[in-house]
Amino acid sequence: MAPGASLRYEYVVTRIILTMLLATTAAAALASAEIAYPKNWPQWRGPLATGEAPLGDPPVEWDAESGKNIRWKQALPGEGHATPVLWGDRLFLTAAIPEGDPLPEPKWSGAPGAHDNRPITHRYRFVVIAIDRKDGKILWAQTVREEVPHEGGHDTGTLASASPVTDGKRVYAFFGSRGLYALDAADGTVAWSVDLGRMDTKHGHGEGSSPVLRDGVLVVNWDHEGASFVAAFEADSGMEKWRQPRDEVTSWATPIALSHDGRTQAIVPGTGKLRAYDLETGEVIWECGGLSNNIVASPVTGDGIVIAGSSYQKQAMLAIQLDGARGDITGTKNVLWRRISRTPYVPSPLLYRGQVYFFVHYQPILVRADLETGEETAGPFRLDGVRSVYASPVAAAGRIYITDLEGTTLVLSADPEPKVLGLNRIGEAVSASAAVAGNTMYLRGEKHLYCVGER
Repeated sequence: MAPGASLRYEYVVTRIILTMLLATTAAAALASAEIAYPKNWPQWRGPLATGEAPLGDPPVEWDAESGKNIRWKQALPGEGHATPVLWGDRLFLTAAIPEGDPLPEPKWSGAPGAHDNRPITHRYRFVVIAIDRKDGKILWAQTVREEVPHEGGHDTGTLASASPVTDGKRVYAFFGSRGLYALDAADGTVAWSVDLGRMDTKHGHGEGSSPVLRDGVLVVNWDHEGASFVAAFEADSGMEKWRQPRDEVTSWATPIALSHDGRTQAIVPGTGKLRAYDLETGEVIWECGGLSNNIVASPVTGDGIVIAGSSYQKQAMLAIQLDGARGDITGTKNVLWRRISRTPYVPSPLLYRGQVYFFVHYQPILVRADLETGEETAGPFRLDGVRSVYASPVAAAGRIYITDLEGTTLVLSADPEPKVLGLNRIGEAVSASAAVAGNTMYLRGEKHLYCVGER
């Protein structure tokens, strides 16, 4: 292919897609994550909220030690497991940065059953960062709050684990007990902020659910050991649109939003029920029981089906047919299929080409199930070369990318019998999920952000 032909083809395809959409959809619908912005990664789990990069084509091989296909590497301040989001020429991420001298005494969570936690030893700055995609330079870093947190979280977590979301004009960052913020994407000016109070998580394990943006509305999941709720805010002003109480305990799952049968639904998993809320009014459209405690994985959706899974104390996964879903659908025909073994815990499922990919708990055992039937035509597949996985898998150009906690990324073909295409290392721990746009992939390590792209 001639130089530049790939870019021209991508541009033409994008224009065709957008032209077709504009011909059949109101202009306002372009804010929909399901149909817009295929060249960006504007939210947790990408433009489709499924883990797929529709126009992505990152490399199959790279190596940080030799520099192979590493375009740049940028040191990051503080800590954070938030996935980078990107729009145009900018990436956005969050961080928690310890400040000043250590506290006189370490501060431990007093939560019932607290275990495997780390103490708070410093005051922290909570920061939103913008990075130039071209060279990795930090364009601005805006501190939105400073405080001594009331809990440090699990040893494997951070104080900045929720991913931001962007519409290109603003970036919206959620720090849980430290608030919800809207910042100007150009210079980091804070447009508005909302303080939702104090979140007390199970065992003091910390916060992590990301906000979702749809049709100018931000939805936040506030499931904790106190009065749980889900709330929606106007993205322009920060004004609360609605709030619904939830009879739920702590979860870390990020909601998804979709349009079906003339209504936009915000879908939030929970230990008690998986629920769909009307984005405009907050009314519960449908609900379904059957998941477990400690829900971490976010749902995925495609072809009018929602998939949600969990794996703590018991294993559970549900496939919900949205057509006709009203009220309590537990045990009805709207539950297309369910499974009670080999279900996901920390990493969220990937939906790609009609197949749902997920790990057994967070072990390197990959399951592939048909979206409509739940059937496994092959597998499960034990993955050589990777170990425990917290980052959620992503897909592009017929390939599946799986990054483990040690920063090793296994690349598989999306064939019925997956083939190993590459095994790549950055030599740094990774918990954040990858972001993909065009021919680049962004990996956030413990200390650095890496831009992976052919050189």
